Amino acid sequence: MSTATYKPTQEEINSALWAACDSFRGAIDSQDYKNYILAFLFFKYLSDKHKDKYEEFKKQYGNDEELIARKLSREPFILSSDCTFDYVVENKNHSNLGEFLNKIFEKIEDDNKAKLEGVFGDLDFNSSSKLGDTKDRNRRLKLLIEDFDKPKLNFRPSVIGSEDIIGNAYMYLIEKFAEGAGKKGGEFYTPHEVSVLLAKLIAPKAGDRICDPACGSGSLLITVAEEVPFKKGTHVRDCSLWGQESNGNTWALGKINMFLHNAEAKIEWGDTINNPKLVEGDSLMKFDVVVANPPFSLDKWGAEHAVNDIHKRFLRGIPPKTKGDYAFILHMIDTAVEKTGKVGVIVPHGVLFRGSSERAIREVLIKENLLEAVIGLPANLFYGTGIPAAILIFNKGKKNKNVTFIDASKEFEAGKKQNKIREEHINAIVSAFKNTKEIEKYCHIATFEELEQNDFNLNIPRYVDSFEAEEEIDVKAVQKEIDVLERELVDVRKKLSGYLKELGLN
Repeated sequence: MSTATYKPTQEEINSALWAACDSFRGAIDSQDYKNYILAFLFFKYLSDKHKDKYEEFKKQYGNDEELIARKLSREPFILSSDCTFDYVVENKNHSNLGEFLNKIFEKIEDDNKAKLEGVFGDLDFNSSSKLGDTKDRNRRLKLLIEDFDKPKLNFRPSVIGSEDIIGNAYMYLIEKFAEGAGKKGGEFYTPHEVSVLLAKLIAPKAGDRICDPACGSGSLLITVAEEVPFKKGTHVRDCSLWGQESNGNTWALGKINMFLHNAEAKIEWGDTINNPKLVEGDSLMKFDVVVANPPFSLDKWGAEHAVNDIHKRFLRGIPPKTKGDYAFILHMIDTAVEKTGKVGVIVPHGVLFRGSSERAIREVLIKENLLEAVIGLPANLFYGTGIPAAILIFNKGKKNKNVTFIDASKEFEAGKKQNKIREEHINAIVSAFKNTKEIEKYCHIATFEELEQNDFNLNIPRYVDSFEAEEEIDVKAVQKEIDVLERELVDVRKKLSGYLKELGLN
């Protein structure tokens, strides 16, 4: 089949990208080579899109290269002729391929400073500690170039059509890397099905400003945005995305993720609690929807500075210095729009019942009528931890004082390494949340008085009795069965003794 007309499927692209990792597997840790693979995917996407645009302008303006260059300079990304993938392929036998690639990626970043500054900052194709000596490094990088030069990884919009395919491929790779990263995987990726559940619970609307203050690689933000319709006549979601991430490498992944999904987004790099970057003047920005899967029980989160916080986020109480869960929750609530803003946050179960300052904060949040729902999730859903988590939904526009408790701990499909929640589980949880009706052993609508009587402890078993009584044992029937088996055993022993006598063994 001609490469000019061959259109790869999503599955073929995903498979080809995962196979491209073979150039590094075994020699380099996946946490190191993931950045090379993902950056190369972005580079190939930019280059193929640039090639399509060049040919489109070539048809329009013929040999007027000066006019074509001017037109290309107005595109979202600038790519000079010595920074294209084709140019890299021509030079794949360069004597120092790592240094050659470094210069190209640096130039792409310099030419697109407003959008890409810092995105490739820590990426070093000439690293001997990560990629080996010059000979090994050249061989691996040449294989990587050749892998991306295959028809299945042709990312030209005129070939693949919807750019969602590239965004989906990027998310596929991030999830695969998270699966293999163990504990570290949870630092940059929330399992997709959990993101889908949170997105449907929070239900963003057209025109919303959506924020994730601990956004990792941006997967949760993208998934929440997918609940919003496209702007009329475009392929852009009718919402704006905002985020902050403290890890530089992960922040870079998030920036690229937004570009590949054609999202209107601003992702900042920094510590949300100690140095919030999403501000307007001296005040924290406000958002219609705030979602996050922050690090569980973060130690050394900045409690020593909380009393003097210029944004006054801890007036409801200061979380314990070794557990930062409520630091993120309080930040998220304060950045939600007054009277209408919604917050969805994934937390460890300790957040529901731990005492001391956390208990005091819970009491204030409940008395302010901000808490809308507590949803218990199955164990072993998240990368790097087998503990069960919960989703808390806060709503600044609540119509009553009730709180919905859902015990979804049994709503999963067991997997070899991790459990999964499937579409039917998500639908059941969302339906129970929206309908706010009692469902025996699954959903309970608690009044303020109940919460107060429980001393503002939100531990789900206090509200949802999911205990399944064991089937009652009929002792007489069991004894009869034992009597029958014992008689049969006596007969078997007699027969066995007879056989042994016949054989002269008894």
